[in-house]
This record gives sequence, structure tokens and C-alpha cells, in this order.
Amino acid sequence: MAPDPADGGPAFDVVTDGGLDAFGELLNDVPYAPFTLNFGPESFLANELPRDEFFVRLRAGDPHPTTSQPSPEEFAALVRDAKRPLLVITISSGLSGSMNAADQARALVPDAQITLHDCRTLSAAQAFQVHAAMTARDHGLDLDTALDWMRRVHDETELFFTIDTLEYLRRGGRIGRVQAALGGLMNLKPIVNVDKTTGTYVNAARARSWTKAIDEIAAQVTARYESGTPLRVALVYGEAEEDAERLLEALRREHPVPWSATAPVGAALAVHTGPKAVGLAVAPAAWPWESG
Repeated sequence: MAPDPADGGPAFDVVTDGGLDAFGELLNDVPYAPFTLNFGPESFLANELPRDEFFVRLRAGDPHPTTSQPSPEEFAALVRDAKRPLLVITISSGLSGSMNAADQARALVPDAQITLHDCRTLSAAQAFQVHAAMTARDHGLDLDTALDWMRRVHDETELFFTIDTLEYLRRGGRIGRVQAALGGLMNLKPIVNVDKTTGTYVNAARARSWTKAIDEIAAQVTARYESGTPLRVALVYGEAEEDAERLLEALRREHPVPWSATAPVGAALAVHTGPKAVGLAVAPAAWPWESG
């Protein structure tokens, strides 16, 4: 059972960054510092560029966009807006300098009470941790409880995604031209996981077709949580929401899924995945504070 709300108001506020892919079904409506998209000399905040226009520009690839983490000043603005001690939840420091920028904001607002939390993941898995912190906050519980719940959520959650082509990783300098060409020739679809300790991408498996890649994500989930385990699933997709629906169907062959939700993947991740991508954050159905 979830704890009963305390009589007093919240003890802290929560903010995050553009590594979050937010879900309306979760407590994810928090202030955030967006990433910046750079198309050569043009720069846009990732939440300002319309999604359709972003994908048109991404496909054109002239130039291929890069991303920049939020600046210390952007985090400092969130700190100044907070009315209480502030919990800042950032994308994995193994994937971005966002946490370092948030740390630098301390010097710009020296009197503020700031607690930094490296979620060591991103996207839908970051959404789970934000939800955990906001649940503790909204129940009037303290910051230590929020940090404990986020760590427990992190321990039980896996994030997997797959992409249709290695071309966007090549354009972004994440892999070499020969590696991308070989992958394209063999039609390889990588299944990517996030290492819990380092918070970096690791290759969990490969598949020879898009359909097999979706099935392989489901197989990876069942290898982590044995068949029959009820699951909580937050799915993200590129341009095609039906890819998320196919992945959910594949999971349901082996697992009850009492809670699921979908959201489009954010531009900060889509720069590297390309338009055709699908993934999920997955954990046992009961939240840690519900299961004891």
C-alpha cells in the first residue's frame, strides 16, 4: 500500500532535464531544463522544434544535428523559481554532461539547497524515477525517502531499445563508417540496454529484421523477469506508434501487463536513433513502496 499523505505541505521540489521522456499517466509534470539541438549554425531548444520538422531535418542530414546539455544558467533559473529545497534529477552522467552543468549552477545560486541525483539512465526509465520522487513529495515525505525510492526503482528497472539503421549513429560519430556499412549490409538491428552501474549504452543482442528486433526486446525482458511476472511498461517510439503496440503485444505473450503507457521519444535521443526506433522501460508491476 502507498503511504498516507502527511498533513504538511511538500518538503522539497523536483526538477529534471531533457533526458526525460514524460508520460501523462505518471507524475512527470515537473519543470525541466531542455537540451539544445544544433543544426550547423542554427540552434533550437529541443522542446521548441515541431516534431515533424525535426524528423524532416534529421533525414536530410545536411548538417546532421548535435545536442548540447542544458547550461548552468538554465538550471540556475529553475533553482531560483523553486520555493523549497530542490531535488535535481538528471540523465545519466555516463551519457551527458547535464549533471555537471547542474552542479555548476550551485555557484550561481549559492544560498539554495540543491540535491543532485544522477538517475544513471534516461527516457522512460528516467520517467519512472521522477514519478518515484514526486510520489514521495506529494505524500509529504522527506528527501531521503525520495532518494531511496528512486534507487529502488533504478535497481528493478531495465531500459531496452532498438533502431532500424545504424546510419544516424554514424552521422553523429558514435560508430565508424565501416561498422555502419557492415551493419547495413547484414541488416543488423542492435538491441541496446543501459548498464546500471556506468549508466552507459551496452549492446544486449542483435537481430536480422525489424520484427525480430521487437521480438528480441521481449525475449530480453523475459530473460530478466521470468515468464509470468506481471510488468509495468512505459514504451517510447520514433515516428510510428504502432511499433510500440507491436512490442507490447510481444511482451503480453509471456507476461501480464497490468500497467502500460506510450510516449514519443524525445529529440535528444532521436538524434542518435533516427526516425524508426522503439524501446521501453520495464519493471515488476508493483512500485517498491507498494510491494513493501
